Amino acid sequence: MDFDAILVLSFGGPEGPEQVRPFLENVTRGRNIPPERLDGVAEHYYHFGGVSPINGINRALIEQLRTELDARGEVLPIYFGNRNWDPFVEDTVARMRDDGIRRAAVFVTSAWGGYSGCTQYNEDVARARAVVGEGAPELVKLRHYFDHPLLVEMFADGITAARASLPDELRDDARTVFTAHSVPIAADERQGPRLYSRQVAYASRLVADAVGCTDYDQVWQSRSGPPQVPWLEPDVGDHLSALADAGTKAVVVCPIGFVADHIEVVWDLDNELREQADAAGIALARATTPNADPRYARLILDLIDEMRTGRTPSRVPGPDAVAGCGFNVDGTPCPSSPRCVATFATPTAGSR
Repeated sequence: MDFDAILVLSFGGPEGPEQVRPFLENVTRGRNIPPERLDGVAEHYYHFGGVSPINGINRALIEQLRTELDARGEVLPIYFGNRNWDPFVEDTVARMRDDGIRRAAVFVTSAWGGYSGCTQYNEDVARARAVVGEGAPELVKLRHYFDHPLLVEMFADGITAARASLPDELRDDARTVFTAHSVPIAADERQGPRLYSRQVAYASRLVADAVGCTDYDQVWQSRSGPPQVPWLEPDVGDHLSALADAGTKAVVVCPIGFVADHIEVVWDLDNELREQADAAGIALARATTPNADPRYARLILDLIDEMRTGRTPSRVPGPDAVAGCGFNVDGTPCPSSPRCVATFATPTAGSR
């Protein structure tokens, strides 16, 4: 299978104060989130001038992709689309059609399975093609990459650098804590089952092995919704309190669930968690995410090459490996199973 374009598909984020509330309303549409809850989340964005880091990071990643393609002597146009904010994926797919694109590889800025990290992006692609209608390009969403060697390497390097930033006398005893975005337990159990949480735990173990860490913690963060609904736990803040009570003096936090410094990283970890650590007398070092690392661009091209050649996917081997998703939230087979590659195309005459 060959491609004549790449589509980088992401979550989206505001790029000015006036965009914050409309963006949050897009994200939460149909979920009956109280306005006061949106007001609270909006303050996180206003703290950074109303600008989410995510669009800028994605544009920098696209430039890295262009650099890698140039180095390979390959010409392949790259398009950028979002689920929740400009550039919206529907508009991008329309532009791709107008540019004569026939088949594009879709790289999603989520390494995981589950609904929001995989299935919802499948829905975004299908919706965009339906909106564009006749002439919409075939779109092939690439597989999950939570166990790709380059992703493991980037997170491992981030942990090593974070640990090195701690005072000499605290480095050896610093506790390693992996954190990812929490989801409702019911949602996690509907898809896989526990597909997302198992993938996160597996990736954490791969990264811990890569840095020679045999004892670490896996926690969750950034939960929302009514308190009576159970979400994945423990919460990173609660866990930090427990570590403080146990006498821990230093912590290295790795946001394993985030491929870029989203607002949940720069606010929830770099702001709130750091304030909590300072108050508890704990030295906190946060590992970087892949962001626009050149290796992240090479990872994307490697996923595309897997599709072009049909070769075995690049994975870090480990015990109890976790496969890709198998089912959608409604119980129907996921179109990206078993290789976690979803293809969206207009049926040809006679097909069914």
